Amino acid sequence: MSVPDEGDVVTYEVRGRVAIVTMNRPGYRNAQNSVMTYALDAAFLRAVEDPEVGAIVLAGNGDHFSAGHDIGTPGRDHHVSYENKAVMWWDHVDKPGGDQRYAREMEVYLGMCRRWRELPKPTIAMVQGACIAGGLMLSWVCDLIVASDDAFFADPVVRMGIPGVEYFAHPWVLGTRGAKEILYTGDRFSAQRAYEWGMVSRVVPRADLETTAMEMADKIAAMPQFGLALTKRAVNQCEDLMGIRAGMDSVFGLHHFAHAHNAEVGLGPLGGMDATAMKRGAAAAMKKAGEQ
Repeated sequence: MSVPDEGDVVTYEVRGRVAIVTMNRPGYRNAQNSVMTYALDAAFLRAVEDPEVGAIVLAGNGDHFSAGHDIGTPGRDHHVSYENKAVMWWDHVDKPGGDQRYAREMEVYLGMCRRWRELPKPTIAMVQGACIAGGLMLSWVCDLIVASDDAFFADPVVRMGIPGVEYFAHPWVLGTRGAKEILYTGDRFSAQRAYEWGMVSRVVPRADLETTAMEMADKIAAMPQFGLALTKRAVNQCEDLMGIRAGMDSVFGLHHFAHAHNAEVGLGPLGGMDATAMKRGAAAAMKKAGEQ
């Protein structure tokens, strides 16, 4: 299978001591295919290896941060082989059934997100517009999230009969009540609500988003680099002791059990849903909420 050439699906820029890594598929709301995944990984590695870079900002080009995993664009490349960077496992291509899906999602979704969470340099997600499902994962691996006041978030994959996205950080970033609410309903939640739950660090007007994120990144980048790396590791290790890693491992199994169940009852691994059906479901839920 060939992948359409869309140019640079991730761009890289350095301003002062801050590297800006930008997802660049605005025509598809920065839906994340494997080309983007590995381009993001290469950009993050470039920033880590540059001694002049003290902090990293993750951004999305266009009106939206990210609509999540690519489940329907011409550039969807789930049957294409890439060199594994996150886990030591065999290639998923040409494997049958659950073997294919498990291997791929362990590498490009859960594995990559864990790899990026452990970058030794501080990371800030700069979020505007939609941050949906896999987009949540990309923002959650960052140390801080600065959101515009028009940003909205959701993990609607329970509509597929699947208990949340692969990087299951929900209870740790939203609390148990917030996690259950957004998963049970599939509803969008605002940047302000995310701030109240402690998921978002700052909420600012859209016009001030880049300035605020860069000011924060500049301030952080001025701190001692090794001290920042140790501090990040200290906080992450405490979060691990709170069970986040073990929890993700257990939920990853449930996630794949749900895929298998969907396939067994004849709905396909995504529960009969595609990008269009997911969009219709979200629109119907919003309409119903507005009528109540």
